Amino acid sequence: MFDRYHYLYVEDDPLSQEIMRMIMAHGMGIENPVIFDSSQDFMKRILGLNPKPEIIMLDIHITPLDGFEMLGLLRSNRDFRSTKIIALTASVMNEEIEKLRLAGFDGAIAKPLSLHTFPALMQQIIAGENVWHVAQ
Repeated sequence: MFDRYHYLYVEDDPLSQEIMRMIMAHGMGIENPVIFDSSQDFMKRILGLNPKPEIIMLDIHITPLDGFEMLGLLRSNRDFRSTKIIALTASVMNEEIEKLRLAGFDGAIAKPLSLHTFPALMQQIIAGENVWHVAQ
């Protein structure tokens, strides 16, 4: 099921990148997820992807463009208006989650990511649900 979709993760922390690779490989059967290690030249890089990702996961605290800026660029591009865009962040206080929701994210998943919960959350996202997952 997971391999019918194309994913992009934008994350500057090497440990978080490695955790995502492990979770996607062992929990979802995705061997080589596309990961951008910065938001430098973000739109140029994403427009160069073939195929285009149907699910994009954005770190919020990244430079030079933060997750909100990347979201704005994606939503203003007709190719990505209906793409599922999920925030992955350690900032999960109620007011921060509300800010993500109001900005137009389709969901948020709290870091640290878990091999035990992430695949199930991705199933919900694929099924069309908006997921707002705050880890305890």
